[in-house]
Amino acid sequence: MKISVIGCGYLGAVHAACMAELGHEVVGVDVDAQKVALLASGRAPFHEPGFEEILSRNVEAGRLTFSTDFADLAGAQVHFIGVGTPQLDGSYAADLTYVDAAVTTLAPHLGEHPDGPTLVVGKSTVPVGTAARLAEQLAPTGATLVWNPEFLREGFAVQDTISPDRIVYGLPGDADLAERGRATLDAVYADLLAQDIPRLLTDYATAELVKVAANSFLATKISFINAMAELCEATGADVTALAEAIGHDDRIGKKFLRAGIGFGGGCLPKDIRAFMHRAGELGVDQALTFLREVDSINDRRRDHVVNLARHALGGTFEGKKVAVLGAAFKPDSDDMRNSPALDIAARIESQGADVVITDPAAGPRLREERPYVTVADDAHTAAAGADLVLLLTEWKQFRELDPAALREVVARPYLIDGRNALDPAAWRAAGWTYAGIGRP
Repeated sequence: MKISVIGCGYLGAVHAACMAELGHEVVGVDVDAQKVALLASGRAPFHEPGFEEILSRNVEAGRLTFSTDFADLAGAQVHFIGVGTPQLDGSYAADLTYVDAAVTTLAPHLGEHPDGPTLVVGKSTVPVGTAARLAEQLAPTGATLVWNPEFLREGFAVQDTISPDRIVYGLPGDADLAERGRATLDAVYADLLAQDIPRLLTDYATAELVKVAANSFLATKISFINAMAELCEATGADVTALAEAIGHDDRIGKKFLRAGIGFGGGCLPKDIRAFMHRAGELGVDQALTFLREVDSINDRRRDHVVNLARHALGGTFEGKKVAVLGAAFKPDSDDMRNSPALDIAARIESQGADVVITDPAAGPRLREERPYVTVADDAHTAAAGADLVLLLTEWKQFRELDPAALREVVARPYLIDGRNALDPAAWRAAGWTYAGIGRP
């Protein structure tokens, strides 16, 4: 089957490469000529484990091409929309400019396909009600719209596309159109469905809500354990032991129960805010008022680490060197959007500290995008002469650091573990003053 993917950012590029890996002929379209040229050469414009391998393999095999010209979509039966929906400037709302532009530009290229119904498949995360509006816009073209939300975790995006834990189809209300959409998308995902991956058939609104509801639940779980960390610090309790104890309850589970500096990235923060905004538009804003506190708790964690750092340095950052381990919002990614690590580093630097940052993947991008930031190649270089070390992104390289060796290069062996990723006993035994989040 010939497929197009509109939008070749993180979501679209990974989806395009994975669809080609499944054997489809895929063309990715994006307005960014530089990004298209990079992808067309088989090189990844971002860090994602396993992505560049399948990208280059399928480009070389001729199954995957990239273009800036919508005319190159000719002949495709299925068109995926994978453009971004960032937070609107000055508002909590999602900015649908790119989604609307993709549909408007795609529409003139749609029509009857010799192999069956033409299908437009939305993958972008959008406010509930968007799919119904777009379906009306596409109706004159004869194309059927299905909303097929993505559930990618950065660092696991290839795995989550090739072998997801579920597949959701948001289908139109018309039974005939719904059946056409289901059958065509089943053909696209035939190899995945053969793995007995659960496939859920819903209406448009439910499919749109699945992604934002899932992200809101995860954000709530993270902020819950961070709220517990605040209580633990006030009482002398240990939040890691607390999390382990409650995590044994299979109704709660252990995942997303590590206290730390909070969540960031391009999805969770803007998705929960857009969810709140949309609830307000629908007149049910009180149903999601708890998400305001989830967001507030998350922001407080950054303030807390800055305060911990100031206290560790005797009440002032002036004239002190601080090494920051981590710039990406999570490990196995170079994504620095709404990164708690970068935000904390910037706040500390603005208060007079000499800050040096290192990150295995985001470091090179940070040098290029923010040349005014001091970036080191590795943890030992960053920590040389440091009065304080902050672990803010839990990369494996940082978790496996030898505390005795690192102590040899610092001016003062004081570490704040903002992710509770290290063994306090091992670091204290090596002579470090260790401070975690919500730990004695």
